[in-house]
Amino acid sequence: MSISDKSKKAMESLGLTSYEIKVYLSLLEKGSMTASDLSKKSGVPYSKIYEVLNSLEDKGWLESDSSRPQKFFPKSPITALEAMKMRIENSIRDSKNMIMSELMPIYEKSGLRERPEIWVVMGVYNIAAKIGEIIQTCQHELLIALPHVAEDIARPLQPTLRMLKEKGVRIDVLASEGASPDTVRTISRVADVRLKNNMFGGGVIGDSKHVMILLSEGRSESGNFEPTAIWAEHVGLARFAKDYFHYLWDDADNTGEKPSDINTNRKKNQRNIF
Repeated sequence: MSISDKSKKAMESLGLTSYEIKVYLSLLEKGSMTASDLSKKSGVPYSKIYEVLNSLEDKGWLESDSSRPQKFFPKSPITALEAMKMRIENSIRDSKNMIMSELMPIYEKSGLRERPEIWVVMGVYNIAAKIGEIIQTCQHELLIALPHVAEDIARPLQPTLRMLKEKGVRIDVLASEGASPDTVRTISRVADVRLKNNMFGGGVIGDSKHVMILLSEGRSESGNFEPTAIWAEHVGLARFAKDYFHYLWDDADNTGEKPSDINTNRKKNQRNIF
C-alpha cells in the first residue's frame, strides 16, 4: 500500500519512522499478520521487525494477541492519533511544570526583563547607527522619509544606499522641500525621490518589518536636547508606517525632471508629519 508524500511527511512529523510507517501500512492492508509475514510484506529486515513493532505498540498504532505465532493488528488512525495527542499533551504539561518550577525562580531572581518591542533611540550617532543597521540588512525594499533636519544623518549612508541599489533593492526616498538640491541630486542617483512640503518627521522602513521613526528633539539624561527616534522590529507597526509613507508619497512632487527644477516645481501642500 502506498500513500501520498504529504501523508507520509505528516506521519513522520508525529515521530513515526519510515520502517514504522511501512509496517503500519502493511497491517492496514492485510488486517493482521505475524512478525515474519510483516517483515516480508513491508520490507523491514527481520532483525529490526520486533523493535519496530514494539515501538508502534508503545505509540498506540497497533496491538497484539497472545496466539502462537503472535499476531499484530492495526488500530484505526483516529484511535492512534487521539492516543498520540494525549501522550504529547501530557508530556508537554509535565515538561512545562518541571521547567516552570526550576527555571522561573532563576529568571525572576536575575532581574532580567523581556525585550521590549519598541526602543527609544537618542542622539545623531545612535540614530544613524540604527538606521545603518536597518539599511545594511535590507533585502527587498527600503522606504525613507527624510525631513530637512535629518540631512546630516542621511549623508553618511549614501554609499550604503548605492550598494543596495546595485543589489536590486528598491529604494524610495521622500525628502523635505527644504532639502538642499545637492543632497536631493545625490540621493536621486540611487533612489526614486519625491519632495514633500513641511515634513517635520521622518522614518526608515526596511523590508516591511524594521521601522525607525524620527521624532522631534527630546531631552537626554544630561539635560541637553537631542534628536529622538523610536525603533521597532514589529510587522504591525512597520505596515502602518508603510501605508502612511505611501499616502504621503502619492501626494508628493516627483523629482524626475532636471535637477535644476527641484526648487522651482513644488506644491504648497498642507503640513504633514510622518
